[in-house]
Parts: sequence; structure tokens; C-alpha cells
Amino acid sequence: MDAKFIEYVRGFSAAQLATPSAEDSNATASDQPLVSGVAITGRDAVELFESQITSRMMDIVAREMRARNEGFYTIGSSGHEGNAVLGRLTRFTDMAFVHYRSGAFMVERSRQVPGIDLVRNTMLGMAASTDDPIAGGRHKVWGDVKLNVPPQTSTIASHLPKSVGTAFLLGRARRLHVDGDMPKDAIVVCSFGDASTSHAAAQTAFNAAAAFAHQRLPIPILFVCEDNGLGISVETPPGWIECSFIHRYGLKYFQGDGLDLANAYEVTQEAIHYCRSRRRPVFLHLRVVRLLGHAGSDSETEYHSMEQIEAAEAQDPLLASARLVLSTGMMTPDDVLRLYEQTRTRVCEAADFAAGRPRLESAKQIIKPLAPWSPDQVGREAVRMPSKDDRLRIFGSEDRLPENGPNRHMAVLINQGLHDLLIKYPEALIFGEDVAKKGGVYHVTTGLSSKFGVGRVFNTMLDETMILALGIGAGHLGLLPIPEIQYLAYYHNAQDQIRGEASSLQFFSNDQFRNPMVIRIAGWAYQKGFGGHFHNDNSIAALRDVPGLIIASPSRGDDAVKMMRTCLALAKVDGRVVAFIEPIALYMARDLHEPKDAKWSFRYPAPEEAIPLGEGAVYRLEAPEFDEASRGQSELHPSRGERSDDDHLSIITFANGTYLSMKAAKILGDKHGIRARVVDLRWLNPLNESFIVDQARATGKVLIVDESRKTGGVSEAILSVLAQRCGDQVKVALLTGHDSFIPLGPAADHVLPQVEGIVARAAELVAK
Repeated sequence: MDAKFIEYVRGFSAAQLATPSAEDSNATASDQPLVSGVAITGRDAVELFESQITSRMMDIVAREMRARNEGFYTIGSSGHEGNAVLGRLTRFTDMAFVHYRSGAFMVERSRQVPGIDLVRNTMLGMAASTDDPIAGGRHKVWGDVKLNVPPQTSTIASHLPKSVGTAFLLGRARRLHVDGDMPKDAIVVCSFGDASTSHAAAQTAFNAAAAFAHQRLPIPILFVCEDNGLGISVETPPGWIECSFIHRYGLKYFQGDGLDLANAYEVTQEAIHYCRSRRRPVFLHLRVVRLLGHAGSDSETEYHSMEQIEAAEAQDPLLASARLVLSTGMMTPDDVLRLYEQTRTRVCEAADFAAGRPRLESAKQIIKPLAPWSPDQVGREAVRMPSKDDRLRIFGSEDRLPENGPNRHMAVLINQGLHDLLIKYPEALIFGEDVAKKGGVYHVTTGLSSKFGVGRVFNTMLDETMILALGIGAGHLGLLPIPEIQYLAYYHNAQDQIRGEASSLQFFSNDQFRNPMVIRIAGWAYQKGFGGHFHNDNSIAALRDVPGLIIASPSRGDDAVKMMRTCLALAKVDGRVVAFIEPIALYMARDLHEPKDAKWSFRYPAPEEAIPLGEGAVYRLEAPEFDEASRGQSELHPSRGERSDDDHLSIITFANGTYLSMKAAKILGDKHGIRARVVDLRWLNPLNESFIVDQARATGKVLIVDESRKTGGVSEAILSVLAQRCGDQVKVALLTGHDSFIPLGPAADHVLPQVEGIVARAAELVAK
């Protein structure tokens, strides 16, 4: 293909060359239209052509680097170089979530910001060098902070929903004064391939954008489908994209030829103007061609004949662009070949430089940006007081401040805590299904929308992917999102928004981009009125599997408030993504041992109280009730775990397990003479390993009560810690949920840990 381009330019006949007059030459060298009736100017055409050549050379040199084992990424942009017009016509202040074939787009956009050497930066990414300014050698991505391009790698349409989320929240960010220097007419750009439109995440994004537009809500998103007719080896049915989107309700459709600079420029300019001025979603369909196969490892001859490959190469957009600048007299063949070879030299020199630069050399170095933690700053932020005047205004009076009220159950305390957090963080948003007027299925968000307005507390469509995508978009804009997932199992419908997008962003941007988020998830089992795997679920394997994701789960209302303050501080200070799992079965629990004993109702903690990340709690039975005897501190502050001759065993648990184990511990003491300490972990990822070890060694016997499933549950990690750090010093027993879905009604008791089972297993362990 390289040779064919050179041959084509050399053979461009004199008859095809234009000989412009002095007047015409002056016009084409200026910002006047290159051809009558067409928007593109001579300067546009030449610079766009240069960007296309640069992108092509980066593809060619990337394969040469791979052959020398100096580069490690070969998914190229060849055939898609028409997206250079998108980089020229959008602004660098328009956030762009881009397709992995966006080389020309990136080269062209980099013209808008002085000092960016896009070629060198790209080659450093190809070489997986730590000098790569965006990912630091972790992956080859298209991304740049100054260009407002968050890093994207081999996406399978998972970036489309967060693009919609960002576009939807642009106006709210501006009203809350967190939009920085973003212009009022900024738009969001999202590019992808034709095959990606079939993905569920893409359909979610199109549906959401159209639904917002239907409600006359501003949604300035420019979807750009670069249609090369292929998904690796699978052909997209001819005409499918056009038929699917040309009359799609809520999306304004534009179609252009990405192989023709003049046409692509004209249509893209019109599409951008419509999106920017109307604040409506646009679907820009650009015809392109895929050249050089899917990637270096793709043997295209396995599924395409040589005739098909040659037919695709005949559509090379660089040939068409060369024809444009040559036939209009903007460049001569010698000019083009000189530019082509100069670009080759520049890219090769950048590749040689990149190959000699350092690479990542340790696991510690690799994971450093994955889960930043600034404990001192987070601690100060967690206990920072909200405005006293604002609290009095929201709650009504000094007497009505929640800390001056009676003990309450978890649902009420979380509700009061959310009021305080919205006061403290004016950039915070709460959103999800039913959270506004209804106040949530369990009334945890009651009254919030009336107090803070629907701009900050609002309902979403019933689509978990879009809920989490809104959270990502909010974080990109400097907001502090608190999305709600109505049931734990609903998270599984949308998990790639967290695994593939939110939790990977800091990793792939070397902590330069952040999308902080605290996801409230109503979860766990023990709900007698619900069955099935959607409303009543105990599986968190998909959460535990996400690198860098913090998982918190309180067992009592006051802990929930104090932990949530720390979670918001972690998001605010360190950009962390947190899953905050609230046990539905304990929302309304008031009593512990006897009806109306009110031992599971607690006071509202004053605003300056918080529970640090990793801090657990230890409870001992002190007649006639439990008192909190000690707390396990964070890794930086060792917990109390001295050997105790008074306690026979430690029950390590969390959430509903804590509540049930407290009941069981009283029975063990009253009926069996066994003194048990109940250890509430509170934080399920990362686990405070020192705290677990200390509490295990304190008694020498451990019963792990894990309400999640045996396979993939929290107990797996606890057992691993104990096996590695305690060995034979500690005897361990295990009681978990069965590897089963949760049935309806009393049948659930047979697959979940129960008080009687805890008592029996504890007595058996102590007797050994």
C-alpha cells in the first residue's frame, strides 16, 4: 500500500495537474474555498492531507516496530484517515471519546494546542514506555488531557453510554459552576465503528440520547460512526447502518464520504453546527474503508480474497486526498512525495527514540495510579464540617438537626446522612430509578429532591448502564456523583461501565483523568418478600473482581453515615470509585434480641465523625447488651488484637452477618457458656489484612460468617489471608451462603447463614 501511494503520485500526469492563475494561486493559499461551492479551503486540504499522511506513517512504522520487538500495538487507522476533518472542525474544548482508529483525528486536534508532539507521544505508547504522557506505558491509548480526550483502548462500545452521560450533564455542571473553562456551546464527540452499533451498550446510548431529546433536554452529542463494513472478519450487511439510523427517532442523521476530504469536511461541518446550535444528538455516518487488516496479527487472506483486498486498497483515502491537492494545484507531485518521506523520517526517528526509553519494571510501578489513597487528606475531608447555616436552612432549626434527634434505624440515618452530604458538596448529584418523588423503593432518598431540587436529585430511565454512565460523565465534568442501583443483581446488567470504564480510567491515564463515584447499591439477601436472582441476591464476585474498586458494606445505621462520609472523601480527594452496599434487610431493623429492645437503632453521628477506610469494629457480649469494645484501625494504625483469655472465638463477618452473629453470640453466652467476639469488617475491598490477622490471633479460633456465596464470596479472600499469615496458629471454620439463587419466602433460610447455624458451627469449633 505504501508503494502504491508513491507510484500513484509519481505517475500523476501533467494533464491532470491544474495550472492556477496567480489570482487562483493566491486564493488557494488563503482561507478561501478550494473549489467553488465547497467549504474546504486550500490550507484546510493541505493540512488535513498532512495529518492523514502522519497517521498512515504511524501505522506503517508501528508494524515495523513490532517486527523488531520494539513496539507492541498494531491496531491502526489506515482507511479511516478521513476522521482528520473531525479533529479539525471540533474544538479541543469539546470532550472526545474516540474510536481506536482515530490517529488522524488526534494529529489534527493536536494542531489546536501548542507544544504537543503527537507523533512522539504515540510512538512512546507503541513502545509501552513510561515516558508515554497519557498511559505511562500501561497500554497504547488515544488520549490527552490538554486535548480533552480521555484514554480509550480496544473499546467494544462501552464508551458510548458515558459519552451520553457527559453530554447530558454539561448544562448541570455549568449551573453548579464546576465546568471550568468549557464554552457554553461545547459538545461531546463519540466515535466508533459500524460493528459496535450492534452492542447492547451502544443501543443503550442511542436510546438514552433520543429519550433525553424527546423530553427537550439539551443533549449535545455528536455520534460518529466510521463505517468500514467490517467487524474484524464479519461483514456488516450493506446498507444496514443507513437503514437503521436514517429515520431513527431523536437522532439527526448526516451521511458523508470519509474517503473524500471535501465531502467529509462539508457534511461534518454541517453536523457539528447542528449539534452545537440545536443542543441535539446527531448521528454522523462516514463511509470509510479498513486497510492493513484489523491488526498486525490479523491474516486478512483467511477471509478475503486478493481481489477484495486490492479493491479496498483502491479506495485508499490518501490516494483521493493526493488527487485533490494535486488536481487543484495546491501541491505538486514532488511536494507530496517530499512531505510523505519527511513524515516517514519524522515518525521513524520518533520510533527509534521511543524504543530506547524506559518501560515499566515492577508491579508496584504498574498499579500505582490504579488505586490512589491519601489517608491524611481523606481523613480531614471526611470530617470537614458542612456549613452550619446551610444545615439549619435544610433541616429547619437547631432542634431538628439529626444529631439532636432520637435513635433511628438505618434507612432514616442514611437519608439524614445524604442530606448532610448534599449540603457539604454542592457539586454532588444523586440519581437513579425512583429516587426523586418516590424517595426510592425503600424510602431512603425521601425528601431529597424537594429540598435540593431535581437538578441535583433526579430520576433516570430504568437502565443501569445509563445510570452508571451518567456517573462517569458527571465525574469527567468535576461533579461528585452518587448513583443508586436499586438492587445488587441489577449491577450485573451494567458491570462493564465500572470494570471496563470507570475503574480503569485512572490506570490508563496515569491518574490524569478521574471519574469519582460512590455507587449506592441496595443489596444482599434475607428479604423474605422477594425471591429470584434480581431482587434478592448475595453475589458480589463481579465487584470483587474489579481492580481498584472500593467495596463498603455497613451493618448499622450510624456506621453507614460515617462510612459514607469517608467514601465521598475518597472520591473527592483521590478520584476513587466506591461500591457502597446497603443491606436491605437491615434498613428497617430496630431491634436485636427482643421485640422493642431498640438495640439496632442508633444516634445520628455528628458531622465531624467518620470511619476511616479499613477500620472494622469488634463487639463483645457485656450483659445485658453489646458494647463496642475496640476498633480495628487502618493499615497505618495497627488494630487492637491482643490475645484474649476471655474470648473463646472470633466471628469475622459483615453486613447482615454482623446482625445475625450478634444474636448468635448472645445465645452462645447464655446457653453454651461460650464468649464470642463479633468482628465487623465493614470494608470488603481492600480488606484490612492486619485487622483480620489480629482478631484471629486474639482468640486462636475463627468462624467466618459470609452471607455471600461460597464461590466468589468474601470468605475466599479472608481464608487466603488467614492461611498465608496465620497458618496452623489459628483454627478456622466457615459458614457461607450456598452456591444458589435465592428462593422466595422461608425457603431462603436453607441457602443463607442463619442464627442457629452460626451457633452450631461456633460451638463445634470451640469444642475442637
